[in-house]
Amino acid sequence: MKLSDQQLDRYARHIILKEVGGMGQKKLLAAKVLVVGAGGLGSPLLLYLAAAGVGTIGIVDDDIVSLSNLQRQVVHDTSAVGTPKTDSAEARVNAINPDVTVVKHNEKLTTDNAEKLIAQYDIVADGCDNFETRLLVNDTCAKLGKTLVSAALSQFEGQLATFKPFAASDTPLPCYRCFVPEVPSDQTEQSCSERGILGVIAGVMGTMQATEVLKEILDIGDGLAGKILLYDALSQRQRVIALPRDPNCPTCKDL
Repeated sequence: MKLSDQQLDRYARHIILKEVGGMGQKKLLAAKVLVVGAGGLGSPLLLYLAAAGVGTIGIVDDDIVSLSNLQRQVVHDTSAVGTPKTDSAEARVNAINPDVTVVKHNEKLTTDNAEKLIAQYDIVADGCDNFETRLLVNDTCAKLGKTLVSAALSQFEGQLATFKPFAASDTPLPCYRCFVPEVPSDQTEQSCSERGILGVIAGVMGTMQATEVLKEILDIGDGLAGKILLYDALSQRQRVIALPRDPNCPTCKDL
């Protein structure tokens, strides 16, 4: 792949980084990333992956844009209210970067379609808002050997981790189910619609999530596999703690 003059100009600030360079930019343009959820986390993810030149971005979401989304879901605007989130997100990504191919999956991720969808991509960035989907994405990624970068939000806090239990490591790496073995019984009480959320938290965590996706594509820096980043906006503090593998985890114990 040869970068065009326009691409050399567009990605100039990447190319002059010794950790990226022209070869790294070509990796980004060749990469295929599936973003699960075009909501609070998916919004900054999509914006920055597109701006970075990730060549193929899949978007899976079966929801439509509502007015209450706009407080945090910045990939959508007021004119998009009532339209499918995949359509709204595609329009914004295309406006940011015509180099990017958007693949819309205007459907709910289920046990029937998860493998077929995820198999098409190199990396999955999960920004969904429920534990059933997070566990399904995790189990499918582990089975298919796909890197998963997963984030979650609460009122004033967020968390971020990378899961690749299939990867060679001195210490066995965990999957998401090692951290959350099953759907919590109080899931409904934990939703944004029930408890609220400071909108900017989605921007902070989604941008950090995009950073980890780019690092995985470029194979640079110290990733979050085997660790989890915890962010607290009220104290403006974050910490990274080790996340051990559960030797009895039904998803990854045999990997």
